[in-house]
Amino acid sequence: MTPKVKGVLIFLVLAFGLAWASMFAARLLWGLSLADPRVQLPMAFAPAVAAVVVRRWVTREGFADAGLGLRIRPAWTSYLMAWFGPLFFVLCTVAVAGASGVRIPDWSALDRLVDGVPGWAVVLVLLAVLPLLAPVYWGEEFGWTSYLRLRLFPARPVASVVVTGLIWAVWHYPLAFLGYVHFPNVVVGLTSWTVSFVLQEIILAWLRQRGASVWVPSLAHAGNNMVLFLLSGALLTRDGVELDPTLVNVFASVPMAVLCIWILGTGRLRPLPPAHAAIAPEPASDPGPARAPVAARRETR
Repeated sequence: MTPKVKGVLIFLVLAFGLAWASMFAARLLWGLSLADPRVQLPMAFAPAVAAVVVRRWVTREGFADAGLGLRIRPAWTSYLMAWFGPLFFVLCTVAVAGASGVRIPDWSALDRLVDGVPGWAVVLVLLAVLPLLAPVYWGEEFGWTSYLRLRLFPARPVASVVVTGLIWAVWHYPLAFLGYVHFPNVVVGLTSWTVSFVLQEIILAWLRQRGASVWVPSLAHAGNNMVLFLLSGALLTRDGVELDPTLVNVFASVPMAVLCIWILGTGRLRPLPPAHAAIAPEPASDPGPARAPVAARRETR
């Protein structure tokens, strides 16, 4: 067994073991809600802990390709896309839902998110707190996007992001059985969830490569949780009844799929050696990505 294979296997055992153990113990032994931060934080940081253990003590490869630098000045356009892209995708998601005839968005629902606070103010506050929440979502990005993706198939970036997205989706599956997310049809719901995760991983991998920093997808991840799916779910609520989360996944996946087709079709995900995959930004002469919006990975926590 090569050191790389050994590192990946141990990473997966730790990432799944730590997260699933905390979820099942919290829910089944202590009766805690999976929305409780005491449950969510151990789960969120399990991939990061796994990556640190493997990098430091198993493969001893260190952190040179981890993308830990902020790189705010050279990657400012990537940060802007990660920050405001999820809000753009909220508009796209509700537009798709409205065009389908399944659910017309209820814009007044934003005013009901927080009692006494107008909807526009809630949106501004959510956007303002995203940078503060990025360190929380770094826990997953440091593991999935900044470790596993680079080591699965470094010469085949599309295969790497697809497999990483599939693994990341399965990692979330217990949430559908422990009362956190309710799919009327679990099989169909998990299928829509899985597709959503794969699409999001493609976008996050592109952001990670484009910004050459793990903090860019971490910000996008925060936007996904706190803006994209939170606001989309609220806007697609009718008479106090939320839309089936399966359909929310489907509607949100449509604009994400459009962006993913552009990313893959224009070769934005480049095959790079593992030692350089995390630190090589896109060429400065390529103006295209700077104009494209971006969505974040959905996670239901």
